[in-house]
Amino acid sequence: MKRTTFATWPCSVARTVDLIGDWWTPLVLREAFYGTTRFDDFERTLGLSRNVLTQRLTRLVEEQMLEKVPYQDRPVRHEYRLTDKGRDFFPVLTAMMRWGDRWLAPEAGPPVVVHHDTCGHDTHAEVVCAQCGEPLRHADVSARLGPGFPPQHRESAVRSGRFAS
Repeated sequence: MKRTTFATWPCSVARTVDLIGDWWTPLVLREAFYGTTRFDDFERTLGLSRNVLTQRLTRLVEEQMLEKVPYQDRPVRHEYRLTDKGRDFFPVLTAMMRWGDRWLAPEAGPPVVVHHDTCGHDTHAEVVCAQCGEPLRHADVSARLGPGFPPQHRESAVRSGRFAS
């Protein structure tokens, strides 16, 4: 069964889900953030099949989240390094981690803790307004159509009541 693509939907959430919305891709990225770079290490730590791992790594390279860099000539072997685009995904993973720690962690507490080396404290993700620094809460925000929303769908989107005009 072929899955539906959301790559062209006028929604950043849908486009992101199109890229990372399977079970393994966020975990491959998590391992990359933990410092994993080599295929065999991804395979060992994640325990997934070589063909699925190959597909996920290939897609992440195609999407420029990872870059494939040779580290050995004979035989040729590559490692996978986060790109700027890939590193920019870190807040998304830590936000997912924060939610999972709050709602799904075992009674003993979170399985992994994020430590901020700069200040020396354990921490967690917090989504804040880029302008005033206040935490963003659902009750305090509204969605407005942005400049990239397709003009032909603007009127019906506003009429639906889902977006502020």
